[in-house]
Amino acid sequence: MNNKIGIFDSGIGGLTTLKEIQTLLPNESYLFYADSKNNPYGDKEQDELYSIVTNIVEYLISRKVKLIVIACNTATTKCIEQLRIDYPNVTFVGTEPAIKMACERGYKNTLVLATPGTIASERMQQLVEENKRPNENIMLIACDKLANAIENNDEEQIDRILHYYLDGFVDKQIDAVILGCTHYPHVKDKIQTFFKDAILIDGNDIVAKHVKFELWAHGVLKTGNTPGTIEFIQTKK
Repeated sequence: MNNKIGIFDSGIGGLTTLKEIQTLLPNESYLFYADSKNNPYGDKEQDELYSIVTNIVEYLISRKVKLIVIACNTATTKCIEQLRIDYPNVTFVGTEPAIKMACERGYKNTLVLATPGTIASERMQQLVEENKRPNENIMLIACDKLANAIENNDEEQIDRILHYYLDGFVDKQIDAVILGCTHYPHVKDKIQTFFKDAILIDGNDIVAKHVKFELWAHGVLKTGNTPGTIEFIQTKK
């Protein structure tokens, strides 16, 4: 099966995920759905968000994609479990804050930056409870409106939001910063200036490896050396 891999996010953020997957799987073809119309997802109520997400899933299914990547931490943490129940024949790969990776590496002070929706999700609490060790500190920061500022390429607003949320942590000897929204790697250089000695983690490489495994496990991993294609669809506000 040479059908495309479907990837969606609330706008351009998921392009960071697409880039990582394409680097690992250059022969695959992709259908990227940027839902800029409904950006940001992080402040949506559960029912509204699930309705938005299922509409996109239905469209991707209609395009006969062989796997769907939810390149959004909020949509993953709040919707993927129900999606797997409602669409049992669809293979979903989600994106969630890389807390497990940070804890396995033994970082003492980890800062998690994510949308309000991701921070408030039950899945976020599970990730902390399942992975945090006694000597580790995990600080969760709900960066309201940051994803939207990045989507709009509003440099002044981005800087203002980052200073508002991060200035108070500059002197706390942060070892790792988890970028818990796929928009945030677009401004990772700005974030790094606040924590010059910290490791920034986005988890996109984990997602890419998971995609490859799922394609292999389902017998639909594309072989050969023919480069794949990328189709972009973007909704407008």
